[in-house]
Amino acid sequence: MLALIALAGGLCGLVAVTLRPRLGVVTAWSIAGLLWSLAIIGSVTLIPANGAPGIVSAEGRLETCSWDIGGPAPEGFWIFAGGQRMLNTLIFVPAGALLVLAVARWPRAAVVLVPVGLLVLIGYSVAIEATQLALARIDRACDVTDVVDNVTGAILGVGIGIVLALAFRPWRHRRRA
Repeated sequence: MLALIALAGGLCGLVAVTLRPRLGVVTAWSIAGLLWSLAIIGSVTLIPANGAPGIVSAEGRLETCSWDIGGPAPEGFWIFAGGQRMLNTLIFVPAGALLVLAVARWPRAAVVLVPVGLLVLIGYSVAIEATQLALARIDRACDVTDVVDNVTGAILGVGIGIVLALAFRPWRHRRRA
């Protein structure tokens, strides 16, 4: 998983270097960072739990997502202590913040692009949960609580991104000749 994240980071770094002359430092690195955060989210949530795919019999496979708010999430997680719900929230914060910074260069368009981007992040969370339900072999559970936590993190990230955009003011960075 770490090698995949590092490879994605390298590719996103190339994206930033390529976009920088045209869009400026803040916007280019924000776009690359947003792409990298999405790759990290996908890696952390879709790579099989505990290292390798387990064997889940057809009878043992869940047919639907858990709608139990609070869900079956364990108290701890293998990367961080503090609970899986906190991790599910925190992992979407950078994506929300970088979304705002990526589009803040164009203030009029950002008024539309930020809410649309937030809907895309929500759709990404739902797609991850649907994938976890469909691919029982990755030993992951589909849980509506994860979507709630992910959306909460994305919304917190958007709020942080607005504050950062006001501090960095990427709309002031002009293209260099």
